[in-house]
Amino acid sequence: MLKVKVFAALLLVISGFETLAQLTISKDDFYARLEHSPNMPEKLLSTRSIVVYPSTMTDVELDKIQKSFQETGIDAIAYYDIDLVLAGTDVRRALGFYLNKRTVNNIVFFRKAGNEYSTLITLYNEKTTFVEKGQSAWYAQDPDLEELLKKIYRTASNSLTRQNFLINDHPEKELFINPIAGRRSEFFAIDLKVDQLAVPKFDNEQVDAKLAELFAEYPFKYQLTEAGLSERELRSKGFLYTLCFVHTRGSIARALLGYDVSKPVTAFASVTFAEGQPRFTNIPAEEMVYKFYFKHIESGNVFLGTRWDAHTEWDEALRNHLTAFKTELKVN
Repeated sequence: MLKVKVFAALLLVISGFETLAQLTISKDDFYARLEHSPNMPEKLLSTRSIVVYPSTMTDVELDKIQKSFQETGIDAIAYYDIDLVLAGTDVRRALGFYLNKRTVNNIVFFRKAGNEYSTLITLYNEKTTFVEKGQSAWYAQDPDLEELLKKIYRTASNSLTRQNFLINDHPEKELFINPIAGRRSEFFAIDLKVDQLAVPKFDNEQVDAKLAELFAEYPFKYQLTEAGLSERELRSKGFLYTLCFVHTRGSIARALLGYDVSKPVTAFASVTFAEGQPRFTNIPAEEMVYKFYFKHIESGNVFLGTRWDAHTEWDEALRNHLTAFKTELKVN
């Protein structure tokens, strides 16, 4: 069972962080921002770090990493699944707020592809992008995790001054991030009948055309807005609500959005609509899905809808959510 700890932020304050367009970021694209370097961050052994790892890594492997880091002097205060880190704008904002609050300086990325392990160790840029494009990162790889950890130990010991000594014995994986800054509601916002909705573009011509097509039948006031605008900017333009989403594994999406995850399941029933009638489809819990929701900008209150309507395709997930909204409000 995931132990949820809330690190919600004051919404309009942290909305001033650099934001990304509401565009799904692939793990490969994210890692491609980093350029390999022979140098580790200068203060790696005297400041705090977090570890970002793939779902393919086991608890046993993460325990080995933390034990090695304890010997090396890398103070890894928290471990986060990469699918959580890249789940969406609200998640990045909440995670960035927590990292800044804890004065984290470094991020250690691990990757596992087949029998090959690799790591990228770099600075945290104190923004919701986490790293800058072209930022340098120390890189190493090895088919054996323990050998890779030895490489980290040798390089750090030979080139850096250690000041970290009080380091956790075990990886802390339960510092879950809450992306909902306000109230969480499993219904739709009635105010959307009169308040204008901001619908951020994806900064992709083909995808944005599909977005416009889906909203052509939206019955209330809305406007497609430029990708990358902060919520503060949207509010200054008169918008009270904005469309948001998470894109991650279903199990993580439900935990992030406050659904009950106390009982382990292999699949979640998601509602779709055929000729206006609800139908349910089981989607594996570890499948990557999109889940849309509406958010009141000033309060951070989130409206998830009355049913779980996630889907593996973004346009189908959005269609589900808009159809459920119109069905609930009994409008065409």
